[in-house]
Parts: sequence; structure tokens; C-alpha cells
Amino acid sequence: MFKVGIITASDKGAMGEREDISGRVIRELMESSGYRVERAIILPDEENALLKEMIYMADELNLDLILTTGGTGFSKRDVTPEATMKACNRMANGIAEAIRYYSLSITPRAMLSRAVSGIRGDTLIVNLPGSPKAVKESLEYVMDSIYHGLEILTGRAGDCAR
Repeated sequence: MFKVGIITASDKGAMGEREDISGRVIRELMESSGYRVERAIILPDEENALLKEMIYMADELNLDLILTTGGTGFSKRDVTPEATMKACNRMANGIAEAIRYYSLSITPRAMLSRAVSGIRGDTLIVNLPGSPKAVKESLEYVMDSIYHGLEILTGRAGDCAR
């Protein structure tokens, strides 16, 4: 069973002015797929706070997967990708690219996503969109591949070949 952390980047959510529906969608999808959510937190759109939490989840909690929601757009406050890139020592760009590719079949605005994905030690970090609908669509699309990637990353599977 893989251990998961969820980070919601939302100024309004962190102040209690907006319900965290996207984080709840992630939790429900992950738990129904056999993952164990160890930590879920809502943080303001502050790069240092997001970075610190990613490092904590990866290095201290030893989570296998960190999923973020929000903060990947064009707003000056959208800094989740920057925090993620600083947290990672290796990038895994294919995941974010696959999500964008799939999302483009649903809406042309998917091209505005700046989401990234990468690896910190033995932890995979994936930026997801901010809307509950897009979170669900994106996560369902990449879920199987992420599971296999986690098997490889954590040494539970020996190779990538089918």
C-alpha cells in the first residue's frame, strides 16, 4: 500500500473561505484505489510554504506520492510548479505532459497549465489542476501509470518492460 500526501494550494482555502473539494476528490480516488492518505493540508499560494511541506512529506514522513492541487495557472500567486521543481532532484515530465495531453481533448485551456512532476528521493510529486472535475479526469487518466512508476521507484518492481 503506497502512502500519499495531498497539498492544496489555495489562499482562500487556507483562510477557510473556500471548501477544499479538489483535495477531497483526490483523497476519495486514492483511498478507493488502495492508497493510504497519510496527510492532507491546505496551504496559501506561498512558494516557501509549499516547498517546506513537500520536503517534510518526502523526507520526514517518507511518503511515496505527493499530489498537489491548485496553483499551476498563470496568476502571479500560482507558484506550485516552482516549489515542486525546487523540491525535486529529478523531473518526471512525462506525467504532467500526459495530463496536459489528455486534458486538451476536453478543453483547449489545458494548454495554460504549468503543472510539473518530479521525484525527490523515493517520493513522486505530481501537480494536478485546481478544479475538482479536472482533478478527477487527470488522476483517473494517469493512475495506472503512476502506480507502476511507484513500484519501480520504491523497488517493488524490477523493470519497466511489459
